[in-house]
Amino acid sequence: MRNLLVTGGAGFIGSNFIRFMLGKHDDVRIVNLDKLTYAGNLDNLKDIEKDPRYRFVRGDICDESIVNEVMSDVNIVINFAAESHVDRSIGKPDDFIKTDIFGAFVLLEASRKVGIRRFVQISTDEVYGSIDEGLFKETDPLLPSSPYSASKAGADRLAYSYYVTYGLPVVIPRSSNNFGPYQYPEKLISLFVTNALDDKELPIYGDGKNVRDWLYVLDNCEAIEKIMEQGKDGEVYNIGGENEKNNLEITEFILHGLDKPKSLMTFVEDRKGHDRRYALDITKIKNLGWKPRQPFDEALQETIHWYRDNRWWWEKLKDGEYLAYYKKHYQRDL
Repeated sequence: MRNLLVTGGAGFIGSNFIRFMLGKHDDVRIVNLDKLTYAGNLDNLKDIEKDPRYRFVRGDICDESIVNEVMSDVNIVINFAAESHVDRSIGKPDDFIKTDIFGAFVLLEASRKVGIRRFVQISTDEVYGSIDEGLFKETDPLLPSSPYSASKAGADRLAYSYYVTYGLPVVIPRSSNNFGPYQYPEKLISLFVTNALDDKELPIYGDGKNVRDWLYVLDNCEAIEKIMEQGKDGEVYNIGGENEKNNLEITEFILHGLDKPKSLMTFVEDRKGHDRRYALDITKIKNLGWKPRQPFDEALQETIHWYRDNRWWWEKLKDGEYLAYYKKHYQRDL
C-alpha cells in the first residue's frame, strides 16, 4: 500500500493529482494537507471527498506539530503546497518566502525523521529565468527573476541538499505552465476564459508576445507519478508540453473558441521583471518513458468547455468580495 501525503492538495495541480491517483490505483491512500488559503478550494475534490482512501486535514506546512502528526503513516510525500502567483509575489513577497521555503524545510525535516521512501518537491520552469533561444536543461544554472520563482528555487535546492547531506530520497519535477480544470481564475487561461464568458476585458501584459510552454495538467500528473516511481534519487526532471505559444496566440484561441470579439483584448502595462520566454528540454523524462499525450488544441478546447459548463465553480471566486480583497492587498486592476 502506498500512503501518500499530498500537500496543497486542494489547489489546482494538487487536486488533479489526487483525483488522478485515486482513479488509477486501488492500492493508494492519500492524506491531503492544505491550509485553504484563497486558491485552496475543497470544491476541487467534491467528487472524491467520501472515498475511504482519502482524508483531508486542514493545516499549514509551516506548522511542525501538524506536519509531524500527518506524517506518522506516510511513505511518500508530494509537496505541491506553495504560493504560486507572480503578481502576488511582487506585492507581498513575505508570504512566498515563508510558505515556499520554510514550509518545504518543515516537510523535509519531518520526512528525514520518519524515513520516508520518496520526497517529491514540485518545482517550476520559472526557476531558470528567461531564455531567448534554445531549451533549458536540468543542469543549467538557476536565475529566478521574481520573488515567487526565487522562493521556488530556494525550496528546490533545499530539497536537493537534504538528498546530499542526509540521503533523503528526493526527486524534483520542474514543469512548464499548466492549464486545465479547477485552475484558480487568476492565471492567464483560467482568467481569460472566465472573463470572456462574462464579456469582460482580457488584460494582456505588454505586447502580448511573452512565450510559455503549455502543459495540460493531466499530462503533468502522469509525469509526476512517473518521476515519483521511477526517478533517480537526487535528480531533477523537466516536464514540458512542447507547446510554445505566446500570450496573443492563447488569447485569440480562447476568443475564437467562445465566439467572442477581439475587442475584448486590452493591453496593459507590462509586469515588473516579466520573463520573455520559457522553454524546456524534456529528453530526460522521455527516457523514463513519458511524453505529453494530449494535443494542445484539443486540451485547451476541453478546458474552455469545462469553465463554460462549470460556472458554479468559478463564479463565486470572482464575486465582488474576492475582487475587493485582491485589489486591496495586491493593487491589481482586473
